[in-house]
Parts: sequence; structure tokens; C-alpha cells
Amino acid sequence: MSELNEPLEALLALLDLERIEQDIFRGISRTAVVPRVFGGQVAAQALVAAGRTVPADRGAHSLHAYFLRPGDPGAPIVYQVDRIRDGRSFTTRRVVAIQHGQPIFHLSASFQTAEEGLEHQEPMPQAPDPETLPEAAELLPVHADKFPDPRVIDRLLEARAAVDLRYVEDPPFLTAGTAREPRSQVWFRTRGKLADDPLLHVCLATYVSDMTLLDSVLLAHGRGGWAVGDVVGASLDHAMWFHRPFRADEWLLYDQQSPSASGGRGLGTARIYTQDGRLAVSVIQEGLVRIPRT
Repeated sequence: MSELNEPLEALLALLDLERIEQDIFRGISRTAVVPRVFGGQVAAQALVAAGRTVPADRGAHSLHAYFLRPGDPGAPIVYQVDRIRDGRSFTTRRVVAIQHGQPIFHLSASFQTAEEGLEHQEPMPQAPDPETLPEAAELLPVHADKFPDPRVIDRLLEARAAVDLRYVEDPPFLTAGTAREPRSQVWFRTRGKLADDPLLHVCLATYVSDMTLLDSVLLAHGRGGWAVGDVVGASLDHAMWFHRPFRADEWLLYDQQSPSASGGRGLGTARIYTQDGRLAVSVIQEGLVRIPRT
């Protein structure tokens, strides 16, 4: 594993929120593929804010969040943490992200002390070795003709500069017009070794989890996505359950599928596995997925 590259250092700085009061934090944003704050960023920052008010021996085990308004990438985001409960085993926090005096995001997160219990999991699905798959810098530039705006390639590459994200099969923006099974797989890991802080690894997985989760919705209908321009949409809500320890700087398989789309909304469900087959995280998200008006 290499040392931290500059984009990863910038991402870690983005997650290192400024504490302005005991339970109030402030964060900044980075540019995204779409002209608003990337949903994974605000979710990860909110989880950082919650985690910094929780004892270090309690790890995050779940989060439930709603995206309320588009975020303005040119303005800071204030995160207000409400200490809902501190029990003997569980700690609950609620976080509201505020911009321009209005809430843009709401998160509830629960943390738990480590304990032993019953063990079972759904087996890891088949997937090729991530090292055999092309990186974004190899895959995207040769398909520039798929995008109406050539600048999209640069924005996609910038979004993946801190995280090595590799598609098992062609992503929806390369197969627009052809409907496929509503299932998508990607491998991902950070481009550099991270500190041994479990909260950091959980927050980075939260950040990445919003990048591709609705791809399976698009695949079912032969749509290329926001970068191609044949749908418009946004994340509506997001939930994650953290089952077992993992490292975001080691390969993780993100296995995603869509059981339903209706009413202008699409549902994505997913599981994240470590390379040795342990089920680390379960994810569910509903997103707004609309056909653009002509």
C-alpha cells in the first residue's frame, strides 16, 4: 500500500471537521460531478461529527439519514449534534447539517461497545480479482464520446482520485440504451494507507457508499445516468449497518442491486464484503430518478 496521495490527504482534511462549540462542528466541501454537495461527503462528515461526541470504545453500528435540500459547495456546513442517549451498551446521536440557516441533511447514528454474540452471514458473491480490473484513469478517457460534456471525464476522475474504484462490469454511463440485470459490483479502497482509527474507516466507507448505489436502478432501464444526461435525480435517504470491522484502505467488494423503481424513485440495496469474504456493511438507499422533460 502506497503512502497517501494528495487527493486522499485532501479528502481526509475534508473529514477533519472544525469544532466550533462542544457539539457543533463546521466542514467545507469539495467539487463534485454534479453542481451540489456530494451526498456521501455530507453523510461522512455528519458521522464524523457524531463520532467525536462518543467514547472511543463504542464503534458505529448503524446510521439512518435523509437528504433534505441540495448542499451549496461554496458555503461551509455546520453540523449540530444532539446527544440523544448514552446507555450502558449503546450511544445514540442525532446530527443536523445546516447551510444558509436551513437544514440540508439529517442523520441518526448508533454506537455500541464491542461484545460477543451469534454469528452468521450471507456468503460473498463471486467477483473477479480487483487487480485484474481497469482503474478509472484507464477506463474513462477512452469513452469520452459517451458524454455530452467532455468536462465530465475530468470531474469523474477527480471524484475518484482519492479512492481506487473499479467496476466489475461496464458502468451504466458506458452502456446507455441497453437494459441489463439490475445489479452492479465495484471494488474500492483508498489510494494510500490510513491510520488505525475505526471511525475513519467507517466514515470513508460511508463516503464511497453514495457513489454508485443507484447504478443498478439505471441498468434495469438502460439509462446512462446523471453524467450522460438521460436521467435527473438525487439521493433521498440512506441507511447503513456496520456488521464487522474492516479497513477502507484494503479492497472491499460493493455488491449492489435494485429490487424496485416506481413513482420517480429507485431503491438500491447493497452489501460490502472484505476481500477474504466477511460481510462488513449492509446499505440501502432510495433516490429520486426522473426522466428529463424534453
